[in-house]
Amino acid sequence: MTGIFSRIASGEIPSYKIAENDRFFAFLDINPLAKGHVLVIPKQEIDYLFDMEEEMYKDLWQFAMKVAKAVKQVVPCMKVGVAVIGLEVPHAHIHLVPLNTMDDINFSRPKLTFPADEMKKLAAEIADVL
Repeated sequence: MTGIFSRIASGEIPSYKIAENDRFFAFLDINPLAKGHVLVIPKQEIDYLFDMEEEMYKDLWQFAMKVAKAVKQVVPCMKVGVAVIGLEVPHAHIHLVPLNTMDDINFSRPKLTFPADEMKKLAAEIADVL
């Protein structure tokens, strides 16, 4: 059975896409910790980040770095934080979270919601920087 992130990357489930190439996909988290919270995934279904082939692992981080730099240009923040948890969805993924305080990347906090038109606009603005 195909997982939710693979279904998002294939377009079967709609998303607020930020960037994509033949191996990786980045999109806004629909339950973000902060405005501009992005998920970066490999298109290949790999549950555990450290099970990736070394070249793919390095390329994923290079892709994530480009996305993070674009997020920082668009979303007012001090830095873009990174988290890899991997327990909630069995598909390797990197969280890129705009930070102004340490609490901005606290996953036990209630998640935020933003109107669809605001999410679409933000995704387009970040994508345009790339």
